[in-house]
Amino acid sequence: MLFYLHLLDGFFGPLNVFQYGTFRTIMAALTAFFAVVFSGPWVIRQLLALKIGQPIRSAEEVHKLHELHGKKLGTPTMGGVMILGAVIGSTLLWARPDNHFVWLGLLTLLVLGGLGFADDFQKVVRKNSKGISARQKLGVQIGLALVIGMLLMVLDPNFERKEVIPANLWSHAAQAVAGVPHSARITDLYLPFLKNPVLDLQIVALAFFCLVMVGSSNAVNLTDGLDGLAIGCTIIVAGTLTAFAYIAGQSRLANELYLPHVVGTQELAIMTAAMTGAGMGFLWYNCHPAKVFMGDTGSLAIGGFLGYVAICIKQEIVLAIIGGVFVMEALSVILQVASFKSTGKRIFLMSPIHHHFELKGWNESTVVIRFWILSIIFALIGLSTLKLR
Repeated sequence: MLFYLHLLDGFFGPLNVFQYGTFRTIMAALTAFFAVVFSGPWVIRQLLALKIGQPIRSAEEVHKLHELHGKKLGTPTMGGVMILGAVIGSTLLWARPDNHFVWLGLLTLLVLGGLGFADDFQKVVRKNSKGISARQKLGVQIGLALVIGMLLMVLDPNFERKEVIPANLWSHAAQAVAGVPHSARITDLYLPFLKNPVLDLQIVALAFFCLVMVGSSNAVNLTDGLDGLAIGCTIIVAGTLTAFAYIAGQSRLANELYLPHVVGTQELAIMTAAMTGAGMGFLWYNCHPAKVFMGDTGSLAIGGFLGYVAICIKQEIVLAIIGGVFVMEALSVILQVASFKSTGKRIFLMSPIHHHFELKGWNESTVVIRFWILSIIFALIGLSTLKLR
């Protein structure tokens, strides 16, 4: 919205600054940060008044979790509304309103935020410990990913409908290794350290988009179990994606670094910067001992949004690297369930894996800070792909 103020620079020269993406990206982060910090006390009071407290899982793990986190019972959850409100508001202020990537990003946040809110509402207000069924959650997540994927294809000027698996698959991969110029398409699959896409997924891309968005959404949701853990990792991942999105939207920078250039994605950098700023604001209240939790309202939306951005800038595989902590958490649950169902034995003392380390004797702050360190390392590895191509 404020972008159009640069049109008035003839009357007041400094207004010209509003056309620059770098300025708007920084301002989006600051706006979201202060929005969360200043609204936090009021939102927390409202959540406490509504008695929207943190539930603890049932079944055989209740006793262990109560020993670890019994004092957290009653801490308000659904604090993700602060994050989403700040990101959406900051985006509407600082991003260009004529950019379809922005509107699809907002749609992702609203739908998954609404899904998480409904799940939290079932758990903490209606006292239904299971919340929305896994099938219903998955249905909404997959449905959204399919809609987003189809819209991205329709709106991509470079998209050409071809066979599902191109006949020149091997030559396509050979071009990627050789660095032959290739125009980025939304259906292209890029691998880290290679200059060009290795495969044009075409219609199969829809299944891939579902995997990325649904997987990312649920991975962040599983990570949200300790004070500051999920939001700290979110800040690191979103901040790293801000750099990738900004570069992808600038043809000169993208060409110099051999990244896929996708016109318009510099506006996504504004959204990811807003997510970074909102995350830092939320961490102000979510650090140990937490005064509020984001709940599924925040985690499902944040994860799905990060996956959406990675798809738009063609860095899906890089997302798996920089979001390594999220991947660890999700894999620990998958392995635990698979092992118990197949052998009757558990690999970890408890999953997700952060609870395993707690039961091994690490205190909560130790687990969180060490996972943050891992997240920074993963982000640095992901950033290294910018030059090693």
